[in-house]
This record gives sequence, structure tokens and C-alpha cells, in this order.
Amino acid sequence: MDSLLDFEECIKDSPEFRLNLDQFEADVSLLETQLEKVMKLCGKMVEAGQAYSAANQLFLSGLAELSVYHKKDGVITNCLNQFNQGLQEMVSFHTMLFDQTQRAIRHQLTNLCTQFLPQLAETRREFVRIGEDLETAALKSAQVSRHKAGDAERASHLLLATRKCYQHFALDYCLQLNTFKTQQRVDILNSVFSFVQAQFTFFHQGFDLLRDLEPTMKTMAAQLSQLSADCAAKRKDLENKHLLVQQRDASGEPMVGPCPRSDDIIQGYLFKRSRRKTKTWKRCWFSIRDNQLIYRKSHKEEAVVLFEDLRLCAVKSLDHIDRRFCFELLSVQKCCALQGDSEQLKQAWLSALQGSIDLAYREKADVQLTQPKEPLPLLCGGDNSPAPPSRRPPALGVALRGPGNHRCCDCSEEEPRWASINLGVTMCIECSGIHRSLGVHLSKVRSLTLDSWEAEQLKLLCALGNDVINRIYEARCSERGRVKPTTDSPRAEKEMWIKEKYVEKRFVQNGGSDGSQRDKDAAGLRLYRAALAGDLVAMAAALAQGAEVNGSIAEEEGRTALIGAAVGGSLLACEFLLLNGANVNHRDLRGQGALHAAATAGHTGQVCLLMKRGANQYAVDERGQDPLAIAVETAHADIVTLLRMARMNEEMRDSEGVFGAVGDDETFQDIFRDFSNMASHDPDKLARRQFSRGGGGDEEEEEEEEEEEEGGRGGTINSQQSVEKTSE
Repeated sequence: MDSLLDFEECIKDSPEFRLNLDQFEADVSLLETQLEKVMKLCGKMVEAGQAYSAANQLFLSGLAELSVYHKKDGVITNCLNQFNQGLQEMVSFHTMLFDQTQRAIRHQLTNLCTQFLPQLAETRREFVRIGEDLETAALKSAQVSRHKAGDAERASHLLLATRKCYQHFALDYCLQLNTFKTQQRVDILNSVFSFVQAQFTFFHQGFDLLRDLEPTMKTMAAQLSQLSADCAAKRKDLENKHLLVQQRDASGEPMVGPCPRSDDIIQGYLFKRSRRKTKTWKRCWFSIRDNQLIYRKSHKEEAVVLFEDLRLCAVKSLDHIDRRFCFELLSVQKCCALQGDSEQLKQAWLSALQGSIDLAYREKADVQLTQPKEPLPLLCGGDNSPAPPSRRPPALGVALRGPGNHRCCDCSEEEPRWASINLGVTMCIECSGIHRSLGVHLSKVRSLTLDSWEAEQLKLLCALGNDVINRIYEARCSERGRVKPTTDSPRAEKEMWIKEKYVEKRFVQNGGSDGSQRDKDAAGLRLYRAALAGDLVAMAAALAQGAEVNGSIAEEEGRTALIGAAVGGSLLACEFLLLNGANVNHRDLRGQGALHAAATAGHTGQVCLLMKRGANQYAVDERGQDPLAIAVETAHADIVTLLRMARMNEEMRDSEGVFGAVGDDETFQDIFRDFSNMASHDPDKLARRQFSRGGGGDEEEEEEEEEEEEGGRGGTINSQQSVEKTSE
């Protein structure tokens, strides 16, 4: 036990007593500082705990809402409710712990400080004051002359009285110091003990709570195991169904026929001609049910009955109009022209409609009338869902046809399901995760089975492929003594390989991150010439060797590789550069960009692609001409039509936005999509189609028809006059 102040020494007021007193006072001051710090930290801890409890409560509210979402699933609802109840009790235990902590630490220590320290400070002030008076009385008594008996006697009496008063205050001060020194040990220990006791109670209650939940947790663990097994089986079944549907539709032709789990005789997409605007066709979902022809304009709208009784209708083929695969349904009150995607689809619908009409008259089922003998393309999948509008084969089947694409480009794992659209390679799922970590500026990863793919991107995968890209990026692999990882290699080894290969470009011939600016400029010139020639392999090699995709070529009037690709006419070269970060609106020293170059050269496919990627069609060159004016000057009819319709679409969208009808014109979107698809799949049809100024040609008539379709709201517009007006 610590020593206390001695009262006998206090009476003597010896130097040893004064030293002990100073030490006591310093200890009291230090203890007061430490107590204040502990109470302040305790307050912060309690505030943080209360915030933690509030956050826990919000989390439990979220769990409760989640259980309401799964109210139809008894297993999940029961599990979440019981866990939520247990966690709610744990939150209440936390709240009790923080309350007890506040009482144990802050309240007890606060009482200790408020009960003793203020009184101790007041007593010390009186003790110091009386001590100073004693010094003064002693000094006066010593200075009185022996010849002045009266003064000497008064000084002696004053000194005696002051000494007695000082001794009284000194003893009181020592008593309070000793009492505080003794009491603080008890109070501090009691406070800490109460805090630990609260912690013990909290954890003991938590243990009891979790022990009570143990049987429930075991039951839930068994249910979870069963659910996991069921989920795995269901996923396997879905994958098998997906594979079967994918293999069945590998030809890309949608199929039409009766759909499972549906009362419809036949259903699928058809184009329907507008009754008011004969040039306007809209793609709708049609079905035959209960002797009625029903259609939906979109999935958000209710089905509308087009013909209430097919017995009063006649169906025939339409061969005298320009559009292909058309047929007509006529009744006493109205007629409707429809169009399929192919001749087989047309015949399937004709057969189904005629069969439904015959069936309605006979009042008995005739399966032969609704199911043609020849296998017909289907518009609906086996799961009663519409097939995608694209006719191209699935992305996976197309991508794996590329050279070496049947194995991962970085570890050689078979049947990869992922690809990098800007590099033009396929990869396994583990390597795809590493590619994603590199950033989209180096590798843009997409799924070959889950994501949507455009025709140009799939063609790049086939034109480049793993073999071509690996010959570029692994050219110096054996020279550097580097061994390519395999399927069984650790992830860390694959990650290091991919970073060395694509980021540092360590194995590229005449490449790498340490190349000089002169080498990069030379690579940039090679990139431009390859883009001009449409040589994808040379372009990929130039980019790997450090060429800047947006670098201006001084020898070519400041043109970039993208402008060169637009001049050369290679659609894949443009797409490859855009996927690798090319600026679609960069302009050369003459103020012309890629869209100007494509319009000058008459490359409609490039115009479609560049506009789809955000090219500015209003940018003017040094002569003040925009792409539309250039197309008019060079008399490229398709490009003029496309650019003019784009402007008309923007003008209609801006004018209609005032009245709330905001959105792109559907006719323009359909025509733009037709141009884009034709550029990807049948570019010969877009080869240099120009104005026939001699008059009366078929091209001019087709152009006027497209113009009427696009300008249906404002009446017929003369093509040549509209072009001249727009250019002015």
C-alpha cells in the first residue's frame, strides 16, 4: 500500500513533510488528468457503440424486408425470421452493455472527481493562504525590539494564534489528501470491476442465446445442404436446356410453331403495315388463339384482337408489292398486310391461318393443318419466349471458329466462354477475371454466352483470333526463356504472365514499355498504313509495338489511323480501332474527321458505324462543309439519305420534346439498323450507289419511298429538294 502523509510531520511542518506534500499534490493532479481522459474515452466508446447498435438495427430491418420478399418460400422465411429474432436480442444485449459501461465508468469516476477534488482544491487554497500569514507573523515577531515589551507580547500572541490556525488547516488538508488517496483505489477498482462484470454478462447472455439456437441452426444447415443440391441440379438442368436450344437454333433461323405450355396455335414476330401510313411497317408479336388473330405492339402493352373471327377472313399471298415474304388477311370490314422474316415463315403463317379457318368450320382439331410436313423455322423458343431478332449464329459458335479460339489464349484451357473484344482473343473464366483487372483501356472482356455481340465484333474474333494475337504478343517468349502457364497453373502465375504479355509487352518483337519515341512514331506510321490497307494483323502488331491509336501522322496531314481506315473502306479496321480507344471525332489539319473521310469515299458502312459510335455529323472542315454537304457534292445517295434522316430524326425529337413525346423515330431506327446490318453482312449492296440525275431511275424511286417512310408525319418530301435544302 502506498504511504500516506504523517500527521506528526504535518504539525512539525518539516522539509520532509513539504516534499511529501508536493509529491502527493502532483499525484493527485496526474490522477485527475488520467480520470478525465478515461471518462472522455469511455464516452466516445459508448457513442460508437450506440451508433453500431443503430446500424445493426437498420441491418436487421433490411433482413426483415428480405424475409418478406421470400414469404412464399417457407424454408428461407423461417430461417431469416429466427435469425432476425436472435440478432434482435443480441442488439438489446449490446444496448444493455453500453448502458452498464456508462454507469460503471463514467458515473462512478465522475462521483469520485466531484466528491473530493473540488473540496480538496478549496482546502488547499486556505492552507496556502494561512501558510503565507504564518510566514508574515513569524517575520514580524522576529523583527520586534526587546525594549518594546508591549509590541513583543502582541507579536508573540499573533504568531501563536496564526500557528495554531495553520496547524488546523494543515491537518485538515492532510486528512483530505489521505482520504482521497485511499478512496480512489476503491472507486477505480470498483469501476473497472463493474465494467468487466458487464462484459462477462454480455458474452454469457450471447453464449446462452446461440446455444438455444444451435438445434435450429443444425436443422437449417440440413435444409441449406438440400437447397444447395437442388440448386445445383436445377442449374445443370437449365444449362442443358440452354445448350439444346442453342444447338437447335445454331442455324440462326428462328422457328415458328406451337409453343409449349400455351394455348396458341402459332405465335411469333411479324411486320404489320400501318393502315394510315402504307409505307410504315412495325414489328409486333402475333398469335392465333380461340379462332382469333391477336397481336402486341410491345411487351408493355396489352394484347389487341386484330380479327375476332377467322371464319370471316381470307388469307392470300402478296406478290405485287416491293417487300418480300408478305401476305394479306382480309375480312368484310378490313384488311391487314403482314410480313415474315423469310419465305418459310410466310408459308408457316399462311398454313397456320388457313388451318385455323378450316378448323373453325369443322369444329375439330386437325393437327396436320397447323403443323407443316417440312420442318419450319420457329419464332418462339422451347420455353415460350421470343427468340432474339438477330439471325446470326450464336456468338460462341462463331467465335470458336477463329484460328486457335477453341482454347484459352493465355492458359490453353479448352472451350473458353469469354473474349476480349479489343484484343480479338478468347479466354477461360479465370483468365477473363485477370484481364478485367487490367482495366478496359487494355482489355474489354465480354461473355460469349451471356452478353450481346455485334456482327463486327464477332468478325474481329474470327479475323484475328488466338493464334494471330499470340504470334504477336508471344514472339520473343522462347528467347526470354519464359514458359507459358497451363490450365493447372496457379492463378498468381497466370496473372504474372498476362501482365508481362499485355501490360509490359515483354515478348513483343520490337515492342515493350521502354521503347523510344522514335520507335513509337514508326509504329504509329505502320498502324496508319495498315488501317488504310485494312490489314488487321499489321494493325494489331503496330498497337502491340507501342503505336498510339490517336497519334497524328504528320506525313498524312495530321490524320489518325481511324481516318485512314475510313478512307481505306475497311469496316473491321474502323471497329478494331474504335474498340481500342480511337477518338471518333478527331480531325486532321484540314478539319476533316473519319466521318468526313467516309462520306467522301462513299463508304456507307463506315458512316453507319461512326455515327453509331458518336461521330459528330455537324462538324465542318476548313471549307465549311459537313459530312452531309460532302455526300451531296460527291452524289452518294445512301449516305445522303442516312445523314439527312438522322438530322430529321433529331429535329423531330427536339420539336416533339416540347409536347412530351421524347424519343427517336422508330422508322429511322429501323432504316438505320437495316443499313448497319447490310454493311456488316452484304456490303456489295451498298457499293457506290449514287444519284441518278438523268431522271426516273429505280434508285430514285426507292429513295423517295424511304423518304416517305421517314417523313410520314409531314407528308411526302422530294428527295433532291430536301438534300439541297439541308446542304444550304
